Amino acid sequence: MRGSATTLTFTALLCLGLCWGPWNQGQPEVLPKPSIRADPGTMVAHGSPVTIWCQGSLLADVYHLYKERDSVYWEAKPPQGSRNKAWFHFASSSSSDAGQYWCAYHSRNGWSQRSDPLPLVVTGAYRAPSLSAQPSPVVAAGGSVSLTCSSQYAVGTLHLLKEGGADPLRHKTSRSYGNQGREQAVFPVGPVTTSHGGTYRCYDAPSTQPYLWSRPSDPLHLQVTGLSRAPSLSAQPSSLVLAGDNLTLQCRSEAGFGSFALTKDEGLSPPLRLEGQQSPDFPLGHVSRAHGGQYRCYSGHNSYAWSAPSAPLDILIAGMHRKPSLSARPGASVPQGENVTLQCRSEVRSDTFHLSKEGSLAAPQHLRLQDPAPPVQANFTLRAVTSAHNGTYRCYSSHSTAPHLLSLPSDPLELQVSGEGPALVLCILQVRPGPCSQGSSGLSGSGGSQKVGINSEGAGKSQRPPFLARPCPHPGRPDPLLVMEQSYTGLRVNQQDSRPEPPVPWSPVLVAPHPESSTREGLTEPAAPKGASGQALAQLVSQGITGLLGMRHG
Repeated sequence: MRGSATTLTFTALLCLGLCWGPWNQGQPEVLPKPSIRADPGTMVAHGSPVTIWCQGSLLADVYHLYKERDSVYWEAKPPQGSRNKAWFHFASSSSSDAGQYWCAYHSRNGWSQRSDPLPLVVTGAYRAPSLSAQPSPVVAAGGSVSLTCSSQYAVGTLHLLKEGGADPLRHKTSRSYGNQGREQAVFPVGPVTTSHGGTYRCYDAPSTQPYLWSRPSDPLHLQVTGLSRAPSLSAQPSSLVLAGDNLTLQCRSEAGFGSFALTKDEGLSPPLRLEGQQSPDFPLGHVSRAHGGQYRCYSGHNSYAWSAPSAPLDILIAGMHRKPSLSARPGASVPQGENVTLQCRSEVRSDTFHLSKEGSLAAPQHLRLQDPAPPVQANFTLRAVTSAHNGTYRCYSSHSTAPHLLSLPSDPLELQVSGEGPALVLCILQVRPGPCSQGSSGLSGSGGSQKVGINSEGAGKSQRPPFLARPCPHPGRPDPLLVMEQSYTGLRVNQQDSRPEPPVPWSPVLVAPHPESSTREGLTEPAAPKGASGQALAQLVSQGITGLLGMRHG
């Protein structure tokens, strides 16, 4: 629909070969050509308004707007106070407004040169084409992707446009595709960099009306991965959970990332879309069989630029079928250094078995068998066991057709390794001011009803400050402060001091080795390791703690 100009001087002349135009007369002086632009842009949806501006000289007294292959022109007088430009407004763009425009202005010296041409594209005249990406719209940096625009109309031109205007418009003549009567054009993109990430659309235009385009295709979001280091993905409380339990996946990355995305079962193919969120935590709620699978996560600064994927995390859902049985051969109590075999037996058709240790942060062990016919048994051999193997074990069975869906857990099996004293885990709380008592190496503490100390057997009057300590909640907790063996010479447990101590954050201090030990009267009294006396061991522990605490507080 035709519009109006700044000053109402709209003129339409039918040029039937007798029109007097601004460029067919001899003039003593040729004025500079004006500039021309469209607001909000040269591409406008059908029915939307658009304004064409023509900017020339302060001496201009009238402006004309011309359209290619049209017998009419528009005239506008510049407004008072702004004689170097005029505007031509189209209130509702239609198919007839699509085309190429230019403008010129007149002054007392005559007519100017005409402006450069301005193409005005009107979209929405035809049905939208489709836009797809092969192999995926999620592509690793340095890789390649093909964007394919497909139309159901006859041969014309297909246009690919990236939102934001940063990249130039790309055009290709469509070609027939198979026997489905569709036309398509393929736009290769790559090697892919950060700048390629964004939203793309494509349009179709017939060759007879190049400025009259179809509706836009649905948006295609091209996302680039591998632009920063991979985050880590963990499961709370565990990657192996019973159906119905609550589960949260946590994506941890470098500081500064504001978007996090989680994918499931990527396999060898990239995901089709990364749906970002601001929180690194992904609560899955009460899990069911549908939650079993392999997960990865990504971190990014925006929805188009992402990190490399995390290492895969397998989420195993237990409780899908009858539990197996778990036994130990030769027994659940085994001497240190010997081998023990944990046998998991299932009466249900299974070919994969899983062994987990209670409290362990490690993923369960897996064994795959060839024959799944029941009854079936898997043997997990633990070689040269130490006190680290002490604990409660359970096993599960599954089938390779549903590898993430496990049976109910077996009854627990308690494995005990004999031949050395049990580990005592101490956590340093604070440094207590004041000198040590005579004969003490400087380590003391309370753990509820326990007081722990090390006798240096002749260390003399040590001036090192004593250390307040207590047993850690669990050897597998993060950041244990001090790991010692109850089998060190001089280690005593006294239940006279039950004063509670205030909680403070843990810090790693020292891990002591496991010497051989024997027991007497309920207390651990080992023989000292070769080449080291009880006094030397006590001093080593005390010096190590003192030095490391000095670094902490220094």
